[in-house]
This record gives sequence, structure tokens and C-alpha cells, in this order.
Amino acid sequence: MKRYIPNALTLLNLFSGSIAVIFAVNDNFVSAAFFVFLGIFFDFFDGFAARKLNVQSELGLQLDSLADVVTSGLVPGIIMFKLLELVESDWEAVDLSSDFSIPLVPLLGLAITLASAYRLAKFNVDTEQQNFFKGLPTPANALLIVSLPLILEFQNNDTINAIILSKWFLIAVTILSCWLLNSGIRLFALKFKDWGFKANATRYIFIVLCAVLLIVLQFAAIPLIIVLYIVMSVLDSVTSK
Repeated sequence: MKRYIPNALTLLNLFSGSIAVIFAVNDNFVSAAFFVFLGIFFDFFDGFAARKLNVQSELGLQLDSLADVVTSGLVPGIIMFKLLELVESDWEAVDLSSDFSIPLVPLLGLAITLASAYRLAKFNVDTEQQNFFKGLPTPANALLIVSLPLILEFQNNDTINAIILSKWFLIAVTILSCWLLNSGIRLFALKFKDWGFKANATRYIFIVLCAVLLIVLQFAAIPLIIVLYIVMSVLDSVTSK
């Protein structure tokens, strides 16, 4: 029975992501973000459960990536598409039928979905990425993208809102996101083999700093946390050598 637990958690990730897609398509970004957070929660604990129960399997690995394509790939792609559509009302569009057209430039947002799928496929065939990641993990990238509408909704800062609602900012974030997902940057994984501080100093410091940033800055902390994650990973890689 225990071998089914991790896969059940993975399917809950996929289920959460599917609901998030529905909300994102209907411009309900807050609810979409909530279900992305929930999906990422299940995504973290399915791997944790598989390791603790010693029931890791090739099926679980493939199922996990399929779920992540939806929760951490499709949803942020749709949200970026919607944000780009929101900031510019007169994008050039192509008519798909007599009563339906689609703006071309906002489709760039779906590059995040493509880059996420490519990154997950590479991860599945890369035997090196056991205790570290090459490139930004798709859940971290999804958090970065879904944080943007949350900042707009809850931070109430005119300067930050003006930056986020710039089409050039959103295009730049999309391009950067796609690059980070498939870059060769070595990033530490939040996997604890034991709870000792010495072996996990970087992870503990990162978690504490994340908590402080979230308390002080709320949703605006999420992009800073992604930057912090990359910087600390690079420093950790340099010092370990």
C-alpha cells in the first residue's frame, strides 16, 4: 500500500494544477496562484514520501514531471500570456475564426510552458541531478511568475505596479525565465539527508532568510527569494570547490 502514497500525492499536484489552469484562463489569478502553491506543496512531499518510504520508482519520476508540466509549466505560461494581454490592448492579432482572434505577442508567455517542459525532460534523463539542480527548478520558476499578479493585487505599491505592468518588463521576465530554466547554473536542492547544521548550513540559512523576507515584504519577497536562491547557490558552489 505504501508504494501508492507518493504517486497519490503527485496526482494531487496534477489535480491542483488543473484547477489552477481553469482559474488562470478565467483571469482569476489569485485562486490560480493558490492552487499552484498547493500543487507545489504536494510536489515537494511526493518526493519526500518516496525517499522516506523507500519506494522511489521510474513511474513516479515520469508521473512527477507530467504533473509539473501542468502545475509549474502550463499555469505560469497562461498567467504570463494573460498579463501581456492585459498591459497592451492593441497587440496585433490573428483571426482564427469569424468571432475569435488571438493576440500574437502575448503568445510569447507560453514560451515559459515550452521551456518548462524541455527542462523537465532534461531532468528525467540527467543522472547527475540527484542532490543539486542544473537550472532553475520549474516550481521555483512558477512561484516567480505567479507572484507577479499577487504583488499587483496585494502589495498596493504604485511604483512596483508600474514596473510589473510594463510590457517590456514582462517580456524580459519571460525571456529570463526561459533561460534560467535551462541554464547550466548549479543550484542546491532542498533535500536533507540528515538534520545536522554543518552539512545543511546553506539550506538552513536560506530558509531563515526566506521566512524573514516573506514576513517583511509579503508577496514582493518571492522574486527576491528566487534571486537569493541563485546567488546563494553560486556562492555555495564556489566555496565548496
